[in-house]
Amino acid sequence: MSIVKINVLTVPEEQRETLEKRFAARAGAVENSDGFEWFELLRPVEGTDTYLVYTRWRSEEDFQNWMSGQGQAAHRGGGSGTEGGERPKPAASGATLWSFEVVQQAAPGRSGPATE
Repeated sequence: MSIVKINVLTVPEEQRETLEKRFAARAGAVENSDGFEWFELLRPVEGTDTYLVYTRWRSEEDFQNWMSGQGQAAHRGGGSGTEGGERPKPAASGATLWSFEVVQQAAPGRSGPATE
C-alpha cells in the first residue's frame, strides 16, 4: 500500500519565489529514488501562507531510506544553491510533516480501493 508524506511549510510572502526557485533547482533529487511514486509542490492561492509538498511512496521503508540518504542532504541545504559552503537561510518559517496511507484512489477511467 502506498504512503503519502505532506510537508506543510509556512512561507512568508517575500520568500515564496525563493522557495519555488529552490525546489526547481533540485529537480530530479527525488525522482530516481527507489520506491518514489509522485511529487507536487502546491502553492497557496488565497487566505494562507502555507505551501504543501506532496510526495507519494511505495512504502514507509522507501521514504525512510530516502530521508536517511538523499533527503537528508536536500533538507539540510546540501547541493541546493549553497555559495561558499554556507547554508542558505530557510525560505519557510515553519514545517510539519503529515503521513497518510492510501486506502482509496481514482484516476480518469478507473476507480476503486488501492491495491496492496
